[in-house]
Amino acid sequence: MFIRAYYDKSTGNGLKWYALTSGVYRIPTFEEDYAAFIELSERNADTISYIDFENGEYYQDFAQCNGYRVNPETLEIEFSYPDPNATDPQEPVFRKPFSEELEETKQAIAELTLLLAQMQTGGM
Repeated sequence: MFIRAYYDKSTGNGLKWYALTSGVYRIPTFEEDYAAFIELSERNADTISYIDFENGEYYQDFAQCNGYRVNPETLEIEFSYPDPNATDPQEPVFRKPFSEELEETKQAIAELTLLLAQMQTGGM
């Protein structure tokens, strides 16, 4: 799976993302996307940049987010996720992808489990 995310160069705000999911596909050029998507063609092309993600990286994050941006300082992708408990519209709060946070949490749990096992067997 291939994902492309377009964003505003100066603010980092997300403009348009899409995924190519079929087994065989051709990755479009910027010019083809610019002509095909109104979110891009209404803007000056010099103000737009994009990031390509291979192997479905961040697909779940894109599918579940209510906004994304590319941090202008770090050039890393950040997502805003809807609050299921909110009753009023919320301002987006951008953070690292949930998928990365999940992997970091799994790693921390594995390290703590190993430490606990070592402590229980007197290995510390």
